Amino acid sequence: MKRALVIGAGPAGLTAAYELLTKSKDIEVTVFEESSSFGGISKTVEYKGNRMDMGGHRFFSKIPEVNEWWDKMLPMQGAPAYDDILLNRKVPVKKGGPNPEKEDHTMLTRRRVSRIYFNDKFYDYPVSLKMETLKNFGFMTTMKVGFSYLASLIHKKPEDSLENFYINRFGRKLYSMFFEYYTENLWGRHPREIDPSWGAQRSKGLSIMAILKDIIEKKLNKKNRKVETSLIEEFKYPKLGPGQLWEVTASRVEELGGTIIKNARVTKVHKNSSNVITSLTYEKEGKEYVMEGDYIISSMPVKDLVGGMNDVPADAARIAAGLPYRDYMTLGVLVPKINLKNKTNMKTVGNIVPDCWVYVQDRNVKLGRFQIYNNWSPYMVNDLEHTVWLGLEYFVSEGDEFWKMTEEEFSKVGIAEMIKLGLIDRADVVLDTHMEKVKKAYPAYFDTYDEIDSLVAYLSTIDNLYCVGRNGQHRYNNIDHSMCTSFEAVGNILSGRKDKSNIWSVNTEKEYHEEAKENEAQVD
Repeated sequence: MKRALVIGAGPAGLTAAYELLTKSKDIEVTVFEESSSFGGISKTVEYKGNRMDMGGHRFFSKIPEVNEWWDKMLPMQGAPAYDDILLNRKVPVKKGGPNPEKEDHTMLTRRRVSRIYFNDKFYDYPVSLKMETLKNFGFMTTMKVGFSYLASLIHKKPEDSLENFYINRFGRKLYSMFFEYYTENLWGRHPREIDPSWGAQRSKGLSIMAILKDIIEKKLNKKNRKVETSLIEEFKYPKLGPGQLWEVTASRVEELGGTIIKNARVTKVHKNSSNVITSLTYEKEGKEYVMEGDYIISSMPVKDLVGGMNDVPADAARIAAGLPYRDYMTLGVLVPKINLKNKTNMKTVGNIVPDCWVYVQDRNVKLGRFQIYNNWSPYMVNDLEHTVWLGLEYFVSEGDEFWKMTEEEFSKVGIAEMIKLGLIDRADVVLDTHMEKVKKAYPAYFDTYDEIDSLVAYLSTIDNLYCVGRNGQHRYNNIDHSMCTSFEAVGNILSGRKDKSNIWSVNTEKEYHEEAKENEAQVD
């Protein structure tokens, strides 16, 4: 019997474990998870009956295998959810599917509403060119945006930075309004310092031309129109938040005979003289343990993986050590209401704005986005009809002034910025707050990232090592792409394929995830 050691119980790690156990009877599987929860950044945190989604996760993919996998774990709803009932709102339901009012194990269909909050006004995200947008701009700004975009069509910049990538697609004026500060706030670096591949990956096919094309096709009611992932209008979402999917997956892994060791931090990976990994060391409750294995599937940060590995060439070690990350803090804030007016035609409980999250484009605050959990799922909020449960998202670096804040200090900052933005009038209306931190939430595309191909080439020489997932590949993957890296890794293990290029090429070729059905589901 062979043994696979899987590092990390996030989407990639748990997908790999489940796939191995269902497709082979000859491989034992042990999963090591550093924390006490499942899902990585996709976990759900419960606090006094209110649930928090770390980073916001829309489940949407154009890959049939992913959609089938999700449906197997959490079937689509067969009846309306609580807020749909209250609002008498029609939603797609699956015949014979679970009733979310009676069963927890179900996936909901939700409306995708994400907007930008800029100069006390709402703008569509991605930026649309409808009359409301132009009205918000005003005549002069509209003219500047138009001429700036025309200039970008005539004079293309070399795409050697994220700044030039955005200017080529949106023009300098829109870039300065809606991309420059937000991107710098997110990464802690100006866009001119960031590799353009991040933009290419996160904005596949998105540009003013794509937006115009989508508007025209929608007006013409064109069937089978191709929809860019940033323009989708509906998405799937687990009733109890994204972590629910991975909790269900973890339980299935254990039912199939897999072992999951929580609160186990992998610290070392041991290679023999033949460049084959033989075992790993993990820490649990202050003690060190060693476990041998035949296959290593790693979704841990590649920086830490290589840092804990013996006999690594100096160049590969240097590149791995220099890979940067951005960390994440969120403040859950419970209030009776928020001041933002719902001027849309979308009905919501309490008539709150319908957004799942709002991108904050205000240079006077550090807040990057805020989530409105009420709109993700009615079951994320303990008292949906009388409270609004928000998540204030801050992009930070481990050890900086924000990271060092106590919960009380962080709460004061968040509430003060809510007042500055006009979300609430004063601090004493806040009913409760809760702070969460996530390390290495976002692999960053600067520093030694431009040399990552050399690191990948080295890692690929280790026959029994398979790097999967967002941190395992240092790539800003969505959940479906992270899962696909595990599908490929398991396929390689079972077929004996040595070439790892198929694993590393997931989410690098546009066609990979645009071959499938237009109405199927991406995750952020």
